Amino acid sequence: MNRIDEEPQIHEDPVENREEDDEDEDDQYEFDDGFLVNGSDDGEEEEEQRHCSEKKSRSRRKKDESFTLHEDDYLLLKDNNDTFQRNKYKRLKKSSEEEDKINNDDDDDDLSHFIVDEDDHGAQGMRRKKMKYKQGTDSNALRYANDVFGDPEELLKLRKKDLKYNEKIERKLEDEFEPMVLSEKYMTEKDDEIRKLDVPERMQIFEEAIGIVSLDDMSIQEESNWIYARLLQEQGQGCLINKDDIVKFLEMFHVQKLEIPFIAMYRKEQCRSLLDSSDDDHDGSDFNLDKKLETKWHKVLWMIQDLDRKWVLLRKRKTALFGYYTKRFEEETCMSDLNKSLFESVIKSLQAAETEREVDDVDSKFNLHFPHCEIDEGQYKRPNRKSQYSICSKFGIKEFANKFGYSAEQLGLALSLEKVFVDELEDAKKTPEEMALNYECAMFGDSQAVLKGARHMAAVEISCEPSIRKYVRGIFMENAVVSTSPTPDGNVVIDSFHRFSAVKWLSEKPLRKFDGVQWLLIQKAEEEKLLQVTFKLPENQMNRIISECSEHYLSVGVSKYAQLWNEQRKLILEDAVHGFVLPSMEKEARSLLTSRAKTQLLSEYGQVLWNKVSSGPYRRNNNTSEEEAAPRVLACCWGPGNPETTFVMLDSSGELVDVLYSGSIGLRSRDVNDQKRKKMDQDRFLKFIRDHQPDVLALAAVNLSCVRLKDEIYEAIFQMVEELPLNYVDDRIYDFPLVYADESLPRLYENSRISSEQLPQQAGIVKRAVSLGRYLQNPLAMISTLCGPGRDILSWKLHSFQDFLDPDEKYEMVEQVMVDITNQVGIDINLAASHEWLFSPLQFVSGLGPRKAASLQKSLVRAGSIFVRKELINHGIGKKVFVNAAGFLRIRRSGLACSSSQFIDLLDDTRIHPESYGLAQELAKDVYAHDTVRGDEDDAIEMAIEHVRDEPASLRKIVLDEYLRSKNQENKKETYSLIMRELSCGFQDWRSLFKEVDSDEEFYMISGETKETIGEGRIVQATVKKVTSGKAKCVLDCGLPGILLKEDYSDDGRDIVDLSNKLCEGDIVTCKVKSILKQRYHVLLVCKESEMRKHRNLGDVDDYYHEEKRNSVLIEKEKVPKEKKQFKSRMIVHPRFQNITAEQATVYLSDKNIGESIVRPSSRGLNHLTLMIKISDNVYANKEIIEGEKENKDIVSLQRIGKTLKIGNETFEDLDEVMDRYVDPLVTHLMTMLNHRKFRTGTKSEIDDLLRVEKGVNPKMVVYSFGVSHEHPGSFILSYIRSANPHHEYIGLYPKGFKFRKRMFGDLDKLAAYFKRHIDNQ
Repeated sequence: MNRIDEEPQIHEDPVENREEDDEDEDDQYEFDDGFLVNGSDDGEEEEEQRHCSEKKSRSRRKKDESFTLHEDDYLLLKDNNDTFQRNKYKRLKKSSEEEDKINNDDDDDDLSHFIVDEDDHGAQGMRRKKMKYKQGTDSNALRYANDVFGDPEELLKLRKKDLKYNEKIERKLEDEFEPMVLSEKYMTEKDDEIRKLDVPERMQIFEEAIGIVSLDDMSIQEESNWIYARLLQEQGQGCLINKDDIVKFLEMFHVQKLEIPFIAMYRKEQCRSLLDSSDDDHDGSDFNLDKKLETKWHKVLWMIQDLDRKWVLLRKRKTALFGYYTKRFEEETCMSDLNKSLFESVIKSLQAAETEREVDDVDSKFNLHFPHCEIDEGQYKRPNRKSQYSICSKFGIKEFANKFGYSAEQLGLALSLEKVFVDELEDAKKTPEEMALNYECAMFGDSQAVLKGARHMAAVEISCEPSIRKYVRGIFMENAVVSTSPTPDGNVVIDSFHRFSAVKWLSEKPLRKFDGVQWLLIQKAEEEKLLQVTFKLPENQMNRIISECSEHYLSVGVSKYAQLWNEQRKLILEDAVHGFVLPSMEKEARSLLTSRAKTQLLSEYGQVLWNKVSSGPYRRNNNTSEEEAAPRVLACCWGPGNPETTFVMLDSSGELVDVLYSGSIGLRSRDVNDQKRKKMDQDRFLKFIRDHQPDVLALAAVNLSCVRLKDEIYEAIFQMVEELPLNYVDDRIYDFPLVYADESLPRLYENSRISSEQLPQQAGIVKRAVSLGRYLQNPLAMISTLCGPGRDILSWKLHSFQDFLDPDEKYEMVEQVMVDITNQVGIDINLAASHEWLFSPLQFVSGLGPRKAASLQKSLVRAGSIFVRKELINHGIGKKVFVNAAGFLRIRRSGLACSSSQFIDLLDDTRIHPESYGLAQELAKDVYAHDTVRGDEDDAIEMAIEHVRDEPASLRKIVLDEYLRSKNQENKKETYSLIMRELSCGFQDWRSLFKEVDSDEEFYMISGETKETIGEGRIVQATVKKVTSGKAKCVLDCGLPGILLKEDYSDDGRDIVDLSNKLCEGDIVTCKVKSILKQRYHVLLVCKESEMRKHRNLGDVDDYYHEEKRNSVLIEKEKVPKEKKQFKSRMIVHPRFQNITAEQATVYLSDKNIGESIVRPSSRGLNHLTLMIKISDNVYANKEIIEGEKENKDIVSLQRIGKTLKIGNETFEDLDEVMDRYVDPLVTHLMTMLNHRKFRTGTKSEIDDLLRVEKGVNPKMVVYSFGVSHEHPGSFILSYIRSANPHHEYIGLYPKGFKFRKRMFGDLDKLAAYFKRHIDNQ
């Protein structure tokens, strides 16, 4: 804090008082804003005494404060001393104590009497050591009471001990753990309530978010109509959805509390039109038992649930507004007929509103006509800023505004084509100006001001009329167009490879044509100030709006007065449409485009996740038998050496069996010792395989080393086969499968908290490999593992534009997909009880959620196994939850149940719901009776079910339709179809078969690139590794090898005899990707100047992308006189380099932060570059960079960056080193200067004026300050006044510090101290 307005307190120079304490030095700088030269020494002794007194006071304060311990210290003492007690400070007492400390710093004895008691309340900051008795009390009586009852202080101490003991016993979890920890573990009181309530957990969260849902028939019917209209609007005329099915869905969802997976599986008959037609597993009337079902994402049902949420929130808002409007209207002191009519109109519009935007329109109209009351004088609440409309209304202009003719409501009714009788408009017998004279006042002094105010009121009322806004909205959203063009920064930054390149030059693209994430890209580019976006309504549509409004708003009269009033009405319409309605429509259009784009992006994001999670596990020879155990997986993750390449062996349950580290396999052998180590690692690897007999090896594909690793693994296996006798080799070794796997999800698992809980004390690469193997065994369970409280799944890169989505939006889609797929796959409860990681999908089972699933999991783990589905009710779930979940929880002889002989009902090992067990048993008995003569035995049901399971062909004898007619169950066809399938093969896996990655996927996984980053035509940099006469072998930054042929090097390639004369090993070549040989992992390169100048082939170019628009801009630029210095563009690829002029660089840095920099070509030629740094606003320093060791073979060589870069006397190898060693420290010192207490902003003369003021306040002091030198950018100026006139000296800015008077100072305070001591030695 600057102290220039106060008397100087300390005059010593800080540099000359090195023996003082550090804390004194810090305080010194606080006061050291000026200094004396040849001043008097009077008062120095007194000053020293006062300074010592302050030091003693600080010392006492420090001593007192040293007794205050941190929380960690208290816990440590508590752990080592059970009897330790500490004082707890109440907020008020602590404030009081601090105040007392401030006021009594020199009273050391008083502080010793302060003991804060945790049971005290109020403002009392202390209590006395001993209790004082009240006046008038008999001391003998007190002494007698002490003899009988004991010392009261001792009794109080014992009482406190008892209370503390009871508190420890009854202490709640909230007192023991942080709220965040309790929330993550679902241990709060709210979580307990959710667990105990017998309602599906997700439904509880859903209803808590939207509030109470109306369940009467009329409300459900009204909602179904609204939802049907939205679906019809979304799907068009091809929508085959039945409105009655929506009603049934809402009743099942809200009344019966049935979740979507249950409805989709067990209530198909009641909502057939809401399910995908391909869900039916029968064609016509014939049931096809051999047809394998596939998992289905029930998008329509989820869409209806989302629309249900929107409807409930919309209705809730409308109800709240209705009550609010009614109350406000009743509170109005003057309820004229006009107000009543307006109120009824608002209520009618509110009841008719069907979207949030229409409700917003109604709310705007109500707030316009029924504004909040003025704040009474004396109230502290700040009143809202008055609008122009309210000012006009206050001065009586509204009465005049009503004389323009039809009201806004009448105009809206006419535009909405509602048949409303309206009297013919009568023309006034006065001109508007003459009538306006009657309303002149102090605020509106003449007729023109009155007319302007009245027109404004009429225009605002029109713009707030819901029916008018709805009319304009329909035209605007259907016909408005969007155009984009780059800003000056955008024109520089957005090249043909930039993510915004496809939206750089859009011309009049209609709103309805926007698709995908295109608008999100435009919006992001606009936020980054790279694009300018304009919305426009075509002229013909604009004229249509004005024409139709005029037709109903203007008078048909032909008199002079009618024409004059019509002129005013035209102005009103123009102002209403152009000034109010259209700008608000643009905001709505932006919001609508964002909503549409996010909805589609979410759908695409969910589809990618669905494709991954609906993929089946790896199976030997694609065997789909459910009885076959999961494969034993050997998972391998490549390591560079630290960590080493790691193999982990997983059993069929996904549990870690063994680990093998191999540091040599997959690496090149450089000498004999490397070969020996590799041979040893190969032998250990082969022994590892022989010992564990894996079914498949999963290799994480991360780089080109994995290709070599795969080849060496196969080589080692083939060598083992050749060396061992035939009877020692397992048949599976001959075709031992090795598959590439994506490592992205395992890496997330490696760094997640759940991996540390499941695999404690294991190395990170081991966790990664375990996840890799488990993903092959059970993709659903592995993905579900990352869907815990930490939501690690959201970091999984599934879509290139997923960053545009909020985490909550993404997780809502993740949960939707996971719930849908989990319930179609099911969960083996007994197997999961023995292997914790298999429980991860349990939270997505219908009826459950993370809280109920965690509780059920604990109960099942304690039980070890379960043998009957109905027993689930005994494990903490209620009947409603059981109904939702039972059919998806598989009970079979697995896990610990394998060793039990207890009977397990075969129906519990099917998707057949317990409510349909009777139908299934009856069907099985009928089939069994048809195939055998035994049907009356007591165990006939069990035998019948076993018979059908063992001989599923017997079910094919049943003609389903005929059987249903015989049982009078024609409306149960879908239920019986499911029963027959499950009796034939319970819990058959409906997921798609495991597919190995194709060549394209393998290439992108190995290279670490994407189609966008390594596509043909992309500019890349490659390092030359080897050169022959005809070609050069290079390596790209991503590690891929590249080949540059002689004929692709230069346009005059035919004249090049030997390419080695042009390129040398180690050269960095800027070139373009010509083609990609994906199977060989090679990239063909070209660096011909003609090819380099070609624009990138954008592929699918938007129909509204107009390159000629760009060319026209360039032509306009060429018309500008070429006064700017020219430069030759350079072939340099670096984040800080841009091919721009000095003027363009200045514009680019103008809105950037101070300290930002850019490297650009120099006007001095191809051997120089210019580093521009933003020093301050409008101050930019240019540093020359001299390039060295450049080849002068041709123009291309000269355009490349030199092998050495020199700034001043410093030499650097590349631009990265320039940034690290030069720019970064320079900017650090720059910020030190700008943040110094003596730094002043402004020009030299402005700083001189500030110093003169400061000198006037302290005439005996030498005042000084630092400032930016505008004359010499990159330097600073030291300004000071000794007597009357300002003096100036320059300070240089360098990476090593500040240069002043030919001396370098690494610290600015040291420079200031040197200046004070040597002020006369210039």
